Amino acid sequence: MQLVQLAFRNLFRNTRRTVLTVLLISFSLTALIITDAMMRGMTDLIVKSITETLLGEAQIHKQGFRDNFDIDLFIEDTAEIEDSLSNDPTVLAYASRTISGAMISSSYNVTGGMVYGIDADAEADLSRIKIAVETGSYLSGKPNEILIGKTMGDLLEIKLGDRIVVTLTEANTGEMTQALFRVSGLLHFGITEIDKNIAFINIDEARKLIRLGAHGAHEIAIRFRNPEDAKNTALAVFTNHNTETLESLSWLQLNKEVSSIIEMSSYGTLIIGLILFLLASLGVINSMFMSIYERIYEFGVLKAIGTRPLDLGLLIIIESLLIALISCAVGIILALLISEYTSTVGIPLGEMEFSGLAMSDRILTQFHISQITELPIYVILLTVMSGLYPAWFASKIIPTEALQRSL
Repeated sequence: MQLVQLAFRNLFRNTRRTVLTVLLISFSLTALIITDAMMRGMTDLIVKSITETLLGEAQIHKQGFRDNFDIDLFIEDTAEIEDSLSNDPTVLAYASRTISGAMISSSYNVTGGMVYGIDADAEADLSRIKIAVETGSYLSGKPNEILIGKTMGDLLEIKLGDRIVVTLTEANTGEMTQALFRVSGLLHFGITEIDKNIAFINIDEARKLIRLGAHGAHEIAIRFRNPEDAKNTALAVFTNHNTETLESLSWLQLNKEVSSIIEMSSYGTLIIGLILFLLASLGVINSMFMSIYERIYEFGVLKAIGTRPLDLGLLIIIESLLIALISCAVGIILALLISEYTSTVGIPLGEMEFSGLAMSDRILTQFHISQITELPIYVILLTVMSGLYPAWFASKIIPTEALQRSL
């Protein structure tokens, strides 16, 4: 306790230096906590942009369908799969879809794209299609309804209520079929590929047009009650539906590029943390050495009257520990105040699209308990380690040389 009291008094012999050192470490901790919170928020934003837009958190297809979206590779009867999904406690929502390439034409222009046949009610709980309707109305189940993106609408030079002709290919036969639709709604996802190239019609109508049968579908999109379940390949959703004819894949497997980016983002936080605390460590070492040189005469006297080298070294380490504890307290308070603001107001990004994903104009930082438990522990350890070299130096002081140097 005497060493602790002495260390505490020594810290404030030069208050300005101690305050600057504490601010250096606390600002580094604050920056690291905010960076981690921002990376968590960005990761959550990217995942939601992928899974809630159209992809879902998992999908079931016929083996090989996603290689080139072959219209002939469809699930003949989805009833059994849908029944198992409805009884699966991990599944929140699911929706069957048909997917086919098409030529979409108006009186003024023509464009190619993909036509999705969707169950409007099921999709409302699974994807953002209903929310993305900017003008007009969502699919109601009436005949000849179609939803197209605003970008596609501009290209075809049409507006709400206009008629367009969709030319499709029938499954198995390869025969061409046409149908007349009336635009019931214009979508805006903010993702160029969807707004420009995809249209949505009622699934019953799509099945008739491309002759899939009453329960045929090209994919079944799934949403879990717990989004983290998408990472658990041992779930029944994946094990029961990965067969010789079917494949069940999570969004991580369906979009490997983005999942790799998310995985690498954690290393980004680590690198930033190492750089910040390398600089902070150098500041601590410098501060400790300045403190030692200011007290070189006192250390010489202490060694001369028989103070053990271990006690002198321990005194410096305790000073480093006290600096670390004060810095962590200040850093956590600052980080919580900033996080309180950025988690509600957000960090502005402006409109941007990343790897085909529409990014919100703000990142809402996410607080996690590890930010005030694990990160401060690392700071304390690094700060104490930074004091080891000055402590070793202090323990090796030779009294005669210390007394002569102070004269």
